[in-house]
Amino acid sequence: MQDLPRAVRFYETVFATKLEQLPTPDLEMWRSPVDGRPGAAGTLIQAPEGVVSGGNSTLVYFGSEDCGSRRARRGGRWQAVRDKFSIGPYGFVALAQDPDGNMFGIHSTR
Repeated sequence: MQDLPRAVRFYETVFATKLEQLPTPDLEMWRSPVDGRPGAAGTLIQAPEGVVSGGNSTLVYFGSEDCGSRRARRGGRWQAVRDKFSIGPYGFVALAQDPDGNMFGIHSTR
C-alpha cells in the first residue's frame, strides 16, 4: 500500500471497526480486532519500496508450525521470495510465490 493511513481509514469505515497498530521492528502493520471470534483477522502492511498497489499486491497468509521449516512446503513447488523474518511479538512470516507467480505469506508463532 502506498498510502497506509488512507487504507486504515477506508477499512475502518467499511467494516465499522477500529484497527490496532502492531508494534513490529521492520514493518508498519495495522490489524483488525479478533475479540475471541473464530476466523482470520485482517492485517494491513506498509509495502516496501518498489511494491505498487493493485495487481498482485494483496497477500493471503497461511498458518504453519514453523514458516522457516522445509516441512512448511509439504511437497509443494513454490519459490521463496523472502525467508522467515520476525514481526515482533506476533511471530514470524515468510513470503513465497506459487507456480502461477502469485505471492502468499506463511505465518508462524515460532
